[in-house]
Amino acid sequence: MKNILLAVTGGIAAYKAIDLTSKLTQADYNVRVMLTDHAQEFVTPLAFQAIGRNPVYTSTFREHNPEEIQHVALGDWADAIVVAPATANTIAKLANGIADDMVTSTLLATETPKFIAPAMNVHMYENKRTQHNLATLSSDGYYFLEPGEGFLACGYVAKGRMEEPLQIVERLNQYFKNNTSATKNSRFNGMQALVTAGPTIEELDPVRYLSNRSSGKMGYALAESLAQRGATVTLISGPTHLTPPKNVEVIQVESAQQMFEAVKTRFDKMDIVFKSAAVSDYAPTELLEHKLKKRQGDLTVTFKRTPDILKYLGEHKDKQFLVGFAAETQNIESYAQKKLKSKNADVIIANNVGDRTIGFSSDDNAYTMYYKNGETISLGKHKKVILAEHILDSLETRWK
Repeated sequence: MKNILLAVTGGIAAYKAIDLTSKLTQADYNVRVMLTDHAQEFVTPLAFQAIGRNPVYTSTFREHNPEEIQHVALGDWADAIVVAPATANTIAKLANGIADDMVTSTLLATETPKFIAPAMNVHMYENKRTQHNLATLSSDGYYFLEPGEGFLACGYVAKGRMEEPLQIVERLNQYFKNNTSATKNSRFNGMQALVTAGPTIEELDPVRYLSNRSSGKMGYALAESLAQRGATVTLISGPTHLTPPKNVEVIQVESAQQMFEAVKTRFDKMDIVFKSAAVSDYAPTELLEHKLKKRQGDLTVTFKRTPDILKYLGEHKDKQFLVGFAAETQNIESYAQKKLKSKNADVIIANNVGDRTIGFSSDDNAYTMYYKNGETISLGKHKKVILAEHILDSLETRWK
């Protein structure tokens, strides 16, 4: 049984932490809870004590056991710490090393793996200072449970909802699965892996460019999961707003040509490649030196084909296992099967981007994996961080 220390901070989403305690307990985790003073304005210690069957900790100065320092002992006891909800205030404190309550003191005093589930108004979440603080914590080794989109307490319908309890439990399940002794024998352990992610942008003039809706979330999730399984990972990323994954080399590019060059120069040393980036198929034939001015009538722009990166890799692969992605809006299976053969890939992972509830900018997706040997694996709708694990689980036994 794994020990989870749940830290609840002062936001309206604190009510979801009660459900999270229940879900964690049902999943056979041993749960202890810490509450900040502000959290107790929304929820009471008794609710967590009744569900978790453990003491609830609210003060750095109220020692339950005189033989130990409480905030140090709790961090040592836990196998993982989850801050849910994590307010902008607590995130700022943690990013700046402030320890003025039970939660921040405990997190500062331990090296136990930490998961942060932000929950706040969308403008607070998107504020540059909050994003800076999140990036700081990520570089310090924190894991993030990205907030979802929906109705917020402030009345907005936007991003900022705390991740759902069941999704948090599943993420923890995957984390512990990836950190068991069995994972040390992962097929990916010690392998060289390359992942492409995000969109590319093709410039027309100093102001305008051609791009697509890709967020890069799937590629970043794959890169992080590969690193957790022991792979040496290179992530070649188009422009995104995502925090770079831990223990991953990140190469930033913009255009399809730049991504092609970055992939081509690294391909020979790779064991497996995931081509998950949404690369522009066309680029303007001419890059204008100055801004194109408004004129009478319609505008005609001539485009040229960009390099077909997946096709190139399929033609030049030797030992490499090649995983391609197909984002389609119709005839998904037939297009995926055609791409599998024409690109000489080993697997094509296809999804329906016509469904606006999944794919691209969404946190969710649903895939079907088409293997070269004719096998088909359907992956239902999940968070992309979970889908990354399911994809790698499938490849563990099928990558020869």
